Amino acid sequence: MRAIHSSAGILICLLFLLPLSAQKEKREPLTEPQIEEIRAAGIYPLDRVKLYTKFLDEHAEIIKGLTTRAKTPQCVRRLDDELQDFTALMDELGANLDIYSERKADIRKALKPLTESSQRWLGILRALAGEPGFDLARKEAIESSEELADQATRLLREQSEYFNLHKDEQGQERAEPK
Repeated sequence: MRAIHSSAGILICLLFLLPLSAQKEKREPLTEPQIEEIRAAGIYPLDRVKLYTKFLDEHAEIIKGLTTRAKTPQCVRRLDDELQDFTALMDELGANLDIYSERKADIRKALKPLTESSQRWLGILRALAGEPGFDLARKEAIESSEELADQATRLLREQSEYFNLHKDEQGQERAEPK
C-alpha cells in the first residue's frame, strides 16, 4: 500500500512540474522601445516595414559580429538565440507584408531597401559555417530569409504593375472602397 502512495505522490509531483517546463520563457526578438516603435507605426505600413528592416539589419550585424568570435559554448548559445530572433522577426515581417498586400497598401518605397537588405542578410547567413549548437537555427534563418527575399521581390513587382494601372491609388495606406 505504501508503494502505491509513493508512486501516486511521485506522479502528482511530475504533473505539477510538466507545466513549468512548458512555460519556458518565450524569447522576444525586439526590445521594449522597439516594440513601442512598431506599435506607433501600426497604421502606417511604409513606416512599419522600414522599422522591421532596420531591426533586422541590427540583428544581422550582431550575427555577423558573433561569427568572428571564438566558438565558446556561450557564443554558440548566443548565436543560436540571435538566429532564432532573426527568423522570428523575418516571419513577422512576412506576415505584415501579406496583410499590406491584401490591403493594396503602397509600400514600394520600403520594399526596394528590403529586397536589397534581404540579399545582404542571406550572404551573412550563408557565410556562417554550420555548427551543431546552432545549425538548425541557421538553416531555418536561411529558409526564412529566402522566403522573405522572394516575397519582397514578388510584391515589389506586383505593386509596381498594380500602381501603374491604378495611379489614383498610389501612396495610400490601404485600398479605399469605391
